[in-house]
Amino acid sequence: MFHYNATNLPLQGAPGSLGRPAKGAAKKPPPRRRRVTLYGLTFSLPLLAWQLLFFLAPLAFLVALSFWTVRNFQMRPDFDLVNWATVYSNPVFWQTYLRTLVLAVGAAALTSLLAFPCAYAIAFKLSEGARRWATFLMVIPFFTSYLVRVYSWQIFLSDHGIINALLGRVGLGPVPMLNNTFGTMVGYLTLAFPLVVLLQLFSLVFVDRRLIEAAHNMGARRLRTILEVVVPSARVGLVIAALFCFILTFGDFVSPLYLGGGNPPTLSIMITDTTKAGQQWPRAAVIALTMIATLLAAAFGAVGYAYKGRAR
Repeated sequence: MFHYNATNLPLQGAPGSLGRPAKGAAKKPPPRRRRVTLYGLTFSLPLLAWQLLFFLAPLAFLVALSFWTVRNFQMRPDFDLVNWATVYSNPVFWQTYLRTLVLAVGAAALTSLLAFPCAYAIAFKLSEGARRWATFLMVIPFFTSYLVRVYSWQIFLSDHGIINALLGRVGLGPVPMLNNTFGTMVGYLTLAFPLVVLLQLFSLVFVDRRLIEAAHNMGARRLRTILEVVVPSARVGLVIAALFCFILTFGDFVSPLYLGGGNPPTLSIMITDTTKAGQQWPRAAVIALTMIATLLAAAFGAVGYAYKGRAR
């Protein structure tokens, strides 16, 4: 009688003949190369034309403009590094650059932290119908102008505004909330909070619920499950949401001026001040190109971190 013995089976990866694949075994097909077809190019041409017309062409003009010179309040085409040297040798520029960077990073971190509980509750605690209504409510702020919303905050945050009037009734205040960093942050939250909630929500709803159930079955508490299961699973969406907040706030002009007072300035305010001072558009172009380089570096770094370790 034949006796089945598992030790007689070949082991994959063992030395000698034991590691050899059996004859006739199916081989893994080589990866197929994607072919560029005329059909695909036809649908990609509008996007390419849009990028060339509204991004690359203005960017090229901005680079050329940074080398022009201004004489007697008139710009003259030239190739001179004097604008770059003047801007980068000015300590006020670097102070403003650092201030703008810190405000944008702080706004991205604060907005992400405040938006995550909201997005988490919508994704995991609400029913499908309630989730749709919550998403709709997050979209409503974009129906109105951002500038109008910032102006409305002046009514609430001024020394004689609604919030200080309520604080005065309980013997507090007036608390300065306008023309300072607090006012700027309120404007940044007004600009980016709904968008960050939506981006985080779209990432959280695709988190595999089985991973959460497995963590609960293994005895993990809610906070640990969120930190070790939910956040890593939704890392791409969370990082992209913070990146969008950083991009929006780094170049924002409205909140630092109308809620922050404009003094000390940010880079966007410095650009307007530079153009008003002797028509120095080339120096303003240098500041703008520095901002673009910073945003590109932040975008590449954030996207690289978001997709780090993910299977291609």
